[in-house]
Amino acid sequence: MSWRDLMCGEPRPEHVGRRVTLAGWAARRRDHGGLVFVDLRDRTGLMQLVVNPERSPAAAGLAKEIRNEFVLRATGEVVARSSETVNPGMATGEVELQVDELEIVSRSTTLPFQLDEEGVDETLRLRYRWLDLRRDKLQRNIVLRAQLVSTIRRVMESAGFLDIQTPILFKPTPEGARDFVVPSRLQRGRFYALPQSPQILKQLLVIAGFDRYYQIAICFRDEDLRADRVQEITQLDVEMAFPEVEFIVELMERMCVEVWQECIGAELSPPFRRMTYAEAMLRYGTDKPDLRYGLEIEDVTELTRGSGFRVFADAPTVRLVRVPRIYSRADLERLETRAKELGAKGLAYLVHTEDGEVRSPIAKFLSEDELAALRGERGTTTLFGADDPELVARVLGMLREQLARELELIDEDRFELVWITDFPMFEWAEEDERWAARHHPFTRPTPDWEEGFDRDPANALAVAYDLVANGNEIGGGSLRIHEPDLQARVFDVLRLSQDEQRAKFGFLLDALAMGAPPHGGIAFGIDRMLMVVAQEPNLRDVIAFPKNQAGVDPMSGAPSEVTREQLDELGIRVVEPPA
Repeated sequence: MSWRDLMCGEPRPEHVGRRVTLAGWAARRRDHGGLVFVDLRDRTGLMQLVVNPERSPAAAGLAKEIRNEFVLRATGEVVARSSETVNPGMATGEVELQVDELEIVSRSTTLPFQLDEEGVDETLRLRYRWLDLRRDKLQRNIVLRAQLVSTIRRVMESAGFLDIQTPILFKPTPEGARDFVVPSRLQRGRFYALPQSPQILKQLLVIAGFDRYYQIAICFRDEDLRADRVQEITQLDVEMAFPEVEFIVELMERMCVEVWQECIGAELSPPFRRMTYAEAMLRYGTDKPDLRYGLEIEDVTELTRGSGFRVFADAPTVRLVRVPRIYSRADLERLETRAKELGAKGLAYLVHTEDGEVRSPIAKFLSEDELAALRGERGTTTLFGADDPELVARVLGMLREQLARELELIDEDRFELVWITDFPMFEWAEEDERWAARHHPFTRPTPDWEEGFDRDPANALAVAYDLVANGNEIGGGSLRIHEPDLQARVFDVLRLSQDEQRAKFGFLLDALAMGAPPHGGIAFGIDRMLMVVAQEPNLRDVIAFPKNQAGVDPMSGAPSEVTREQLDELGIRVVEPPA
């Protein structure tokens, strides 16, 4: 027996007159008294079934029992629809199936929600994820994901990269996020870690002579979740020997061009824009700038150095953003509240009215020259940040994004990709009171900083590069350190003792001492990349079986308790949290 001859989305006018069998789910049933119409669905689309009691009394009797999400098998003749019943909104809208034989293969219980229902609670959707995945949007996203990964593999393999798998059970290493740890039964009291990335392993593969490696890798990070972050991520991991940054950049741009074209038919135009980290922070207040709209931040520190407004005169940095709207006092109070939530002491402003007047409590403290230089166009508001450079960048950067959404300045159908380069090599960790690696401790300093990065860690730059799409970091990489002495100097800046270096990275240090070639690479977040391609705001809607924001799977109940016997076998005791 053949379950089906065609998929539901395949019948076309050229199939008219052909007898076919289709199988799928009942998306909708309409009983018109005599005729019964059923929209039959599978992942390729919908096909209308027509059950006519005059043509098949048995099928007509059975059709009255059909409810949404019953699994059906129907055999009949493909016929052309009349001109007035053609449905241009369906790929199969020019034809229908006149049913001769109908079988209910599987029945469905009452559904917890309808597939076309809007506003269904996410927890309910995740609890019945198999049902949620039948919705058009998620079907589209999962298909897009498969196309995206397939395209990536084709591009990487055409460039001579080998797909090599690395272990899931590995050694805990300090890479930024918290590790998921796995107890060992055979080595009681010892633990594996699930990899945050295959970073060290891919370096070892290149040192081993596999000069072009890639992998679609699952990575695990025990961190707090949000709309664009989950604990299990899928990553395109890339490493190569004797690297050139331009080669890596051009290859990734070609990959993106083909992904966007294959998946959604969108045209990207390489080479993509490039911007240093310092420029991005100055103009956009973030290292992930969204370039689909203006609202660029301007630095006016020097202009306001001798200002009569002491807040400006005394601040290390003064910057502004010009907003194309006249804000009311209530609006400005709301924005100031938001600025304070982000760490600012306040939010100064100049409102430029349509008749050319300036409305602001600080205007009386500004000279005519200052007002002339700071004056915006009529019908605009200028917002100021005055404080340390990092704080001003963060506050104005986040306000810029909020205002763009509120004022609907973002062209949602546009894609803007930009490379951010020359990242800081280190960042100061306040809690630990020491320097930490900005990217990871194996990132190479720029040639200008190879001699002096350890004398001035605050300003040292790394050969690191991120690719940002519509304000989302979708990829990031760097050239690596292949010289043992240079790596040791980096560890010294991070205040890792010799014993710590051997305990955490001894095998890598040994490998670097045994003929390590220059190497470097990049990693792309498949989930976040798909978010941008599919224009989805929630990462969980591009993953088949995600956890919720608490890291729980409402469908299976994971994480779940284990038996006392299992804990005893592993040598583990669960400590109850304090009341």
